[in-house]
Amino acid sequence: MTNEEKLALLKEKEKKIEAGGGEKAVEKLHASGRLTARERIALLFDPGSFVELDKFVEHRCTNFDMAGKDIPGEGVVTGYGTVEGRTVFAYAQDFSVMGGSLGEMHANKIVKCLDRATLAGCPVVGMNDSGGARIHEGVDSLAGYGRIFYRNTMASGVIPQICAIMGPSAGGAVYSPALMDFVYMVKQDYAQMFITGPVVLKSVTGEEVTAVELGGAITHNQKSGNSHFVAQTDEDCIRQIKKLLSYLPSNHLEKPPFVECTDPVDRCDEGLNSIVPESNKRPYDMKKLIKMVVDHGEIYESQSLFAQNIITCFARLDGSPVGIIANQPRFAAGCLDIDASDKAARFIRFCDCFNIPLLTFVDVPGYLPGVNQEFGGIIRHGAKLLYVYPEATVPKITIVTRKAYGGAYLGMCSQEAGADMVLAWPTAEIAVMGADGAADIIFKSEPEEVKQQRKDEYIAEFATPYQAARHAMVEQVIEPKQTRPTIISALRMLKNKKEERPYKKHGNIPL
Repeated sequence: MTNEEKLALLKEKEKKIEAGGGEKAVEKLHASGRLTARERIALLFDPGSFVELDKFVEHRCTNFDMAGKDIPGEGVVTGYGTVEGRTVFAYAQDFSVMGGSLGEMHANKIVKCLDRATLAGCPVVGMNDSGGARIHEGVDSLAGYGRIFYRNTMASGVIPQICAIMGPSAGGAVYSPALMDFVYMVKQDYAQMFITGPVVLKSVTGEEVTAVELGGAITHNQKSGNSHFVAQTDEDCIRQIKKLLSYLPSNHLEKPPFVECTDPVDRCDEGLNSIVPESNKRPYDMKKLIKMVVDHGEIYESQSLFAQNIITCFARLDGSPVGIIANQPRFAAGCLDIDASDKAARFIRFCDCFNIPLLTFVDVPGYLPGVNQEFGGIIRHGAKLLYVYPEATVPKITIVTRKAYGGAYLGMCSQEAGADMVLAWPTAEIAVMGADGAADIIFKSEPEEVKQQRKDEYIAEFATPYQAARHAMVEQVIEPKQTRPTIISALRMLKNKKEERPYKKHGNIPL
């Protein structure tokens, strides 16, 4: 065979692999509103930058007439390229090829992608679109999932791992996304995620539910909390992934990416002085408050539909990324509960892994009371916040806007829980419990004619930030409009913070 013939053979093989499952299979995907694996890869990476790996890998299964079965690319595209100039690894399962089913060599391609990303110190993006394990290969498929889970675990805290559910993902396939840092789901009928599908569920438990109700994007973004972001389409999903990557460093040894800040550092917003209502029983929008403080009012919120009594989002201050955790008085009065504790704790640990400073805005009346919360383990779940804040070594700044009561205040990063700087607004109420309730207990034996007077005096004395400030538990009481420049000044002061901890294998977080 001549060199020319060898080149022609190479191009022929590449063309066949790049065609995936063929024209009809691709047309069927497009008809359902989905992009192909290669179209998704092309949208993610900078034009011309993608380098495909293991393009010519083939399965080696001989069971069930598989010996002569051609599976182009083994049903998954893997490789690396640049996203806005930074190197990123990715894999995209190809549903047009045997339903994107995962066999031994399919899994090996993903494993190698994860290994290379970890060694190179680069983020990895996985695009899941698969009918599940390739049952023709039996335990080899099962072992493939196990190898992927192992790599997800080894890469955790070393490189950012992002998964997009852009098609079916069932059974063992859902655990790799669960082990990764952030999960996106496309809000279309074709994107689903569950352990047990509706048919099996009905036969085992008698419960009737559709696949979308059981495992669709809204279910996992609103009810289960298994997904962090919801996207309208494949294109929207990839656009959002790029946005998330813009806030993240490539690995745990790097600082988050800085962008030139054109929003004045000393900008003061008079609206902050009046955003907290005169009555501490009235709600206000903490999200609006945050936007008034951060660069250009831009935030990127994680799990926006889940546990809405707490906000977790990325933003920038002075051009540098920060992770923000904030009570939301508009929902459940901003109380901490099981879901809010889980949501915030995971976000805090991610930010700490990747050197992203933490800002905590506090307006919390306590942990949510109730039999369901107690039976559901609010003690154990609430303790996660009490664990992750002291564990975190990144700069930690806490801003108390209004209520900061009892153990819930400690759970929201008080100075005792490891905050490097605690700021308070004049509207702050830092106390063991609400001043009204405390006064009722303290003065319950007083005559009625003096009880209200004593209660008013107590509230005036203790429903303020000054008691905590007198005891050096609050570094600064500031005018609300000064919040942005004060935080930026503190972040600049803390930019070279280094905190050594005693050597240990790892802690035992109350999971």
